[in-house]
Amino acid sequence: DFYSSHEALILEYEKALTRIDSRTDLPYDVSAHFLWIGERTRQLDGAHIDFASKIRNPIGVKLGPKSTVEDALTLIDRLDPDREPGRLTFITRMGAGKIREVLPGLVDGVTKSGAKVLWVCDPMHGNTYEAPSGYKTRKFDDVLDEVKGFFEVHKALGTHPGGIHIELTGDDVTECVGGGEQISHEDLASRYESACDPRLNHSQSLELAFLVAEMLRDR
Repeated sequence: DFYSSHEALILEYEKALTRIDSRTDLPYDVSAHFLWIGERTRQLDGAHIDFASKIRNPIGVKLGPKSTVEDALTLIDRLDPDREPGRLTFITRMGAGKIREVLPGLVDGVTKSGAKVLWVCDPMHGNTYEAPSGYKTRKFDDVLDEVKGFFEVHKALGTHPGGIHIELTGDDVTECVGGGEQISHEDLASRYESACDPRLNHSQSLELAFLVAEMLRDR
């Protein structure tokens, strides 16, 4: 089976692809199986959360380092009022320097509320910065450290780390620095091909996958 997912950013596009399921009479956005709302568009009184609350797809919401337990619980009430397992995923994007500080309180508060959400780590967006050359980039070590922090927090709390959300490509681009190939800031210009955010390349992606496998083995 093939599953697709993307950010529900352009609401005109998403609404145009929303259909009523003939078997259940419930609305589904058929542009993807799973849709998420970004950190910048998750305002509780905003159009994106309103749209997500009205469709029956599983929904994700990005939570940044300034997110509070109150934010999370209010989002749960709005998007998963029936506390349906699998309905709501929180995708945390804290940054390597904040994950161990902010995530424990969020996970603990949500767990104590009784809500059944899935926790996923986005170690990319909280670790983006501008290189001296002007290229937007990320350090492989920061990406890895945020994933490590994510697993550490869930292990300490006895909760389940549900997945990781990575921007990557199978091509040998030079968009993120570090990793086994030791890509430097000076190397970025050689094969920087992204029109948007910097991605892990083929080698960095495999390296991260093997390191995550070791984390899972050691749990």
